[in-house]
Amino acid sequence: MKCKDCGQEFVFSAGEQAFYAEKGFQNEPQRCKACRDARKNAGKPAREMHVTICAKCGGEARVPFEPTSDRPVYCSECFAAIKEQGQ
Repeated sequence: MKCKDCGQEFVFSAGEQAFYAEKGFQNEPQRCKACRDARKNAGKPAREMHVTICAKCGGEARVPFEPTSDRPVYCSECFAAIKEQGQ
């Protein structure tokens, strides 16, 4: 398929087709995933990220909230590892 915004070719995968059918959507997508996401987020303000130090590895952590000293903050990798361990 061809995106009506950027003109790039894109694939309407079997998984996407099943999702559209499950949701009852009648029309096929006319935009690629990148253009659909851009349209969806166009009216939203950019999220402010704060830089801090990871409490586990000491590396840089970027978080979408203002860190406070009363709770540890982790980088993405350490947070995922902690979540995986069920802590």
